[in-house]
Amino acid sequence: MVSNYTSGSVIAYPILANDGLGARSSFFQHSGSGPNPNRQEGPHAHMILPDPNSGYAYVPDLGMDRVMIYQIDGAAAAIHSATAAFARVSPGEGPRHFDFHPNQRFAYVINELGSSMTAFSWDAQTGALNELQTISTLPEGFSGKSSCADVHVHPSGRFLYGSNRGHDSIAIYAIHPELGTLKVIDFAPTGGSCPRNFAIDPSGRFLLAANQVTNSIVSFAIDGESGMLTATGDSVTVPAPVCLKFA
Repeated sequence: MVSNYTSGSVIAYPILANDGLGARSSFFQHSGSGPNPNRQEGPHAHMILPDPNSGYAYVPDLGMDRVMIYQIDGAAAAIHSATAAFARVSPGEGPRHFDFHPNQRFAYVINELGSSMTAFSWDAQTGALNELQTISTLPEGFSGKSSCADVHVHPSGRFLYGSNRGHDSIAIYAIHPELGTLKVIDFAPTGGSCPRNFAIDPSGRFLLAANQVTNSIVSFAIDGESGMLTATGDSVTVPAPVCLKFA
């Protein structure tokens, strides 16, 4: 499955026995806009993320202020619009990246334009999302320019992290274990400029922040009890890092 930011479309391809791609099996063209004329003049499908059960795929569309929902048809190697076809965020928020809670009851989208995080309850059977809360990713009183980028739930399910470009920080939240709602813990500087992406290692012990403008990947230790981040002192120079994945 592929999302196209520029055109606002979503495409599915079958993977063949030789690991090549077959002919396109599904194509969906998003349509709509938002109140920000500079960034929301049309649809912008920013990413696509299948759920942990591979039943549905979720596409935050920055231009439409919606998280689009598609049902995955594994037998046909195709996708279809779900009965609950989308979830809205507030106008102008601009949803960008998305992640699931490991308990499969909650999901979270980080909103690039509104510098906010939206928490949803998630129905794994129907794919439906229902908004629980929207909370700022920035400290109270901050008046500079900033926009959000990436979001990840800690493997323990206790904490949520989101990156701020401009404030140049990782926003840290505690997740209510029963309600899925968020409470601000802290804002940790990333040691560089424009943290476009970050990743949490599978053990949950470390977070790596990719500072695009200052060409660095900076390592932080995660306190498993508090969720707080502490710089380890380790970093590497990488030209304009924009995406981190653990293999």
